[in-house]
Amino acid sequence: MQIILSYFPSLNAQQLSQLEALKSLYTSWNEKINVISRKDMDNFYVHHVLHSLAIAKVKTFEKDETVLDIGTGGGFPGIPLAIFFPETQFILSDSIAKKITVVKEVAQAIGLQNVDARVARAETIQQNVDYIVTRAVAKMNDVIHWSKNKHPKKIIAFKGGDLKDELSGIKRNLQIIDIKDFFEEDFFETKKIVICK
Repeated sequence: MQIILSYFPSLNAQQLSQLEALKSLYTSWNEKINVISRKDMDNFYVHHVLHSLAIAKVKTFEKDETVLDIGTGGGFPGIPLAIFFPETQFILSDSIAKKITVVKEVAQAIGLQNVDARVARAETIQQNVDYIVTRAVAKMNDVIHWSKNKHPKKIIAFKGGDLKDELSGIKRNLQIIDIKDFFEEDFFETKKIVICK
């Protein structure tokens, strides 16, 4: 948690309490349902929570905006972002029901009021949203295709490695941000955020 505080010193007591509770909740759920790689649990706060919060370094979600997290898995980046932006509404979607069970239970356990967890494939959600976020779910072209009927202002995707081939045919305004520019841990060396307008 100290690492989170070092990058986000303005977190309030409730947010800190909610973030602190995540490790034990996910450890417990991981024993029943494999939502996070076992080897990743030792680095839970850097690999999952801090990584998710990288979006908060490049985008501030406003009150009453709606953010759709496509392929949320166990709730990343959606749950950390919902903690960070408590007045923004988050829809966390995944096609795997047991993962959404974990999302719902974690959100309820820490008292998150701004999370709507749904068992749904991204393309089946028929709702306008302000932003779409996604972490390592699919190629950018697929995410763009799934987003068409939702009319987001921007798609914000976590990516890693060489993106030249993946992004080469996209005819939209793309911004690529190196996460290592604001987080110094080695884990972020090749991690990027791609913003598609």
